[in-house]
Amino acid sequence: MPWRLTKGLAVQLPADPAPEDGAVTEITEEAAITSTPEEDFRVEVLVAEGEMVAQGAPLLRDRRNPEIQEVAPMPGRVAAITLGPGRRLTEIRLFREPSGGRHEHAVGTAGQDDGTLRALLMATGLWRLFRARPCGAVPAPGDTPAAIFVMALDTRPLAADPRRGLRGAEADFERGLDALARLTAGRVYLCQARGADLAPSRPDGRLRIVKSQQVHPWGMAGLQVHRHCPAALDRQVWDIAAQDVAAIGCLLQTGLVPETRLVSVAGPALQAGRLVRCQPGADLRALCYGHALPGPYTILSGSALDGRAARWLRPRDRQVTALAPQAARRDGHWFLSALHRAARPLPLIPTAALEQALGGAMPAIPFLRALAAGDAETATRLGALSLLPEDLALADYVSCAEPGLSGLLAGMLARLQAEEAA
Repeated sequence: MPWRLTKGLAVQLPADPAPEDGAVTEITEEAAITSTPEEDFRVEVLVAEGEMVAQGAPLLRDRRNPEIQEVAPMPGRVAAITLGPGRRLTEIRLFREPSGGRHEHAVGTAGQDDGTLRALLMATGLWRLFRARPCGAVPAPGDTPAAIFVMALDTRPLAADPRRGLRGAEADFERGLDALARLTAGRVYLCQARGADLAPSRPDGRLRIVKSQQVHPWGMAGLQVHRHCPAALDRQVWDIAAQDVAAIGCLLQTGLVPETRLVSVAGPALQAGRLVRCQPGADLRALCYGHALPGPYTILSGSALDGRAARWLRPRDRQVTALAPQAARRDGHWFLSALHRAARPLPLIPTAALEQALGGAMPAIPFLRALAAGDAETATRLGALSLLPEDLALADYVSCAEPGLSGLLAGMLARLQAEEAA
């Protein structure tokens, strides 16, 4: 019997969501592979500026784990390679050149052999779409998770329904689910909205369907992990988006990395929301050009709750949000401003909204108080190791506490990871 989860909040934005049908394919003229400072992704670049590359061809590899590579999101010419200190990846930018073609990978026995499957996923860049909890890093090549969560549910404001991205790729999705089952000795959890099952049951019973109402935050992997298979320092749990599972299935069938993903492009600064099939790392300015309302606006890769201002679509994001700037507030008296700046951080006030912001998955107030106090032992016991900062974005939104709860969780996870490695 599937779990049925109901608590949460409906976050409304003054904007039209993307329609359920009518997706258009739009390959932007520029695209880039990027990373964030938190990832500390140190790389060895395999191409040179000005070189022509095929879609799916290797561009770089991880210096710590050379088996893990990133591939070109489209056929094109390498326009710029930007690395930070320690050869940390900032971005590799490409100009589109359709004549570059597509790179076909040798699948071999990846459909049956676990070691070959892992090697194929690492060589094609799809391995980096897994996240290992606790802490949310890319799994190491030899890691084995206790369970894998497949997210076919996204409850962020203005997000596209992940089931829409699976239309026409049902066979690839089932093939990808079978591949995931070979990466873990535990269960594969398919998290989806209520309705018809997105995949049939397996004879071994290792595929479990988890159904939730489409209320935030139950479309976040962290709460599903905490509810069904909590992560621990000695037990990894992975999550991956349903579209990426279909991409794995497509790769196993064709040897080709899919060219596009379904993305919602919406927000108050746009005339209307729309669904777009674009390449990974797409140019967000190009996706919004001609659809924005007059005036300045900010483009986020991700949702209005947990997205970041960016030029390029981030690797795991499935939506783009365009926001109009907030109206400038009139400055108060200098003395009141000084008092405000000198005051203590804004307190965490218990409310029913905070309980809803964590979906009823855990005792919200004790957990958040432990987080605010830096009590790692209590926070861990209550579920901190299953969560990532993005899972607390809704709690930040309803509490307005300072410092932000998601930032406190990030700091606590970093300390626990450092202590574990010491």
